[in-house]
Amino acid sequence: MLDLISISKTFNPGTVNEKKALNGVSLHLADGDFATIVGSNGAGKSTMFNAITGAFFVDEGQILLDNEDITYKKDFNRSKIIGHLFQDPLKGTAPHMTIEENMALAYLRASDHKNSFLSRVNSAEKARFREQLALLDMGLENRMKQPVGLLSGGQRQALTLLMATMVTPKILLLDEHTAALDPATAEQVLKLTKNIIAERHITCLMVTHNMHQALELGNRTLMMDSGKIVLDISGKERDGLTVDSLLEQFRIRAGKQLDNDRILTSM
Repeated sequence: MLDLISISKTFNPGTVNEKKALNGVSLHLADGDFATIVGSNGAGKSTMFNAITGAFFVDEGQILLDNEDITYKKDFNRSKIIGHLFQDPLKGTAPHMTIEENMALAYLRASDHKNSFLSRVNSAEKARFREQLALLDMGLENRMKQPVGLLSGGQRQALTLLMATMVTPKILLLDEHTAALDPATAEQVLKLTKNIIAERHITCLMVTHNMHQALELGNRTLMMDSGKIVLDISGKERDGLTVDSLLEQFRIRAGKQLDNDRILTSM
């Protein structure tokens, strides 16, 4: 499904601000894999996501999605097949547009409609939007004509998740998408996430700062450091790990202790 083949990216090369953000990253995700990713700030997690979405082109290596080489494909073309949620609930939706308009835009962009941005959704598609909103159990199906800017952070993030998966993406990227929410809302959005991924068999990469989530969610756990994937575990090896043993594996592979306070306090 997804293959990263020795991708590298250096920002501000040849200057005092030079930063090698990705250093020969290779990763294979099979269809239906759900991998969680943990790492300190600057480890390369969000940069890897941005490389996949086409926010920039990598300096070296290849990116294949469903056997298609997308290494130099424009980001707006990749957005039709890649779902992406950010930590900030304000990203991913247009606040001055209504819930219905936001959903229509997301649906038409990802659908097979020819000249999709000039198309309009029909009454049957609007009814489908209402049905999907009802599944969120937030009452949003009765607020379709209201601007998204009036929603709470949790409601916006749940809506963004729905928009990103209305047309099943080839891969879903979740960049700490519950981190900015209060604990109760974060748990609700996370439950929705798990249900949608399972029901639609979506291949997913999820960045988290929560070590328990890193071991409990999905079927694989990745750890990154200094622009590299230093640990990739799954199956029985992962099933037997505790948070402490995961940290010990990181120390052995990275040659240092994990020193991110935010991650450690989540334990």
